[in-house]
Parts: sequence; C-alpha cells; structure tokens
Amino acid sequence: MFMEITILRLGHRLPRDERISTHVALVARAFGASSFVYSGQIDHGLEESIERICESWGGSVNGSLFSVCYEKNPLSVIKKFKKSGFVILHLTMYGVSITSALEKIKISKEKEKLLIIVGSEKVPGEVYQLADYNISITNQPHSEVAALAIALDRIQEGKELSEKGFDFKGKIKIVPTEKGKKIVENQS
Repeated sequence: MFMEITILRLGHRLPRDERISTHVALVARAFGASSFVYSGQIDHGLEESIERICESWGGSVNGSLFSVCYEKNPLSVIKKFKKSGFVILHLTMYGVSITSALEKIKISKEKEKLLIIVGSEKVPGEVYQLADYNISITNQPHSEVAALAIALDRIQEGKELSEKGFDFKGKIKIVPTEKGKKIVENQS
C-alpha cells in the first residue's frame, strides 16, 4: 500500500462542482488518502466542510492528519509532486484500463508516494504528458467520485475496506450493525 496518497482535483467550479468536489474529498479521506488539493475557484465552504468532518469523524490516516488546500496552478503542483518522487496517476476515461495497468502501478509502490489527479472541466493536454499513468475505470462517461473510489480500492487491494480499516481517531464512530444505526463517542 502506498504510504502517502494525495488527491488533486482539477478545475473546481462554483457552484457547479460544490457537491462533487466535496464528495471527491470525502472519498479521498475515507479511502486512505492523506491530503486533498484542489485548483480552479477557491471555495472556503469546501475546505470548512471537510475540516468539520475531520473534526468529528477523525482525519488521521496512516499517522498523518488529512489536509485540504487550494492551489492556483495545478500544473506546478503536478511538477512539484513529480520532482518529490510521487507516482503520478491521472484518472481519465481516455486512459488504459486500471486492470491492465495495475501490475505496473504495484511495481511503482516502491516510491511509496502517489498523486491521483481527478479532473473536472476539460483537462489540459500537459496533464496527460506529466502523468506516469493515464488510467480509466471505464471508457464510458461516469462519475469521478466512483472512479476515485474504485481506483483507491484497487490500488490498496481492498485493505481500506477490511474489518479493521483505518483508525481515524475521531470523536465519534459508527458501530457496525445489521439493522439500525449506532454511533458512539470514540474511546480509543
């Protein structure tokens, strides 16, 4: 499993992408990413929403606190991460199937750091060139939220969904039940 995973959301647009970008960040956090970076229009509401979730439900994944930040220039972010030794994975319906690329991605785990790029508006051609992998979940129109969840699950081989999952160290947590809902104050 990669030790550090960052999600870069390209081209966030207000009000069009408010819910989708928030859901991309929530999936990133729940599936083990350590940070969420977004570009496009700055959205303090998005940042505050994710910070509130982390405050209540926890935000510590693999020992680091989940963070959210805005970056104006996504290409410079990608170049900076690449220079820092991150594997760059771009989720795009134009890419090769994640199934066929999975073995190559697993070999890249030696670097232990992964940047996953999730688009919004038209993605600049340079992103495709900078990425180590242009990966598709399907070559049909679909949700970037679903694509990110599937990609994180496949890359981490389902470990994030195990009984133990991640200990987010939140104030509250869910006690799994077959019927009903049970939320408790976290004692750990």
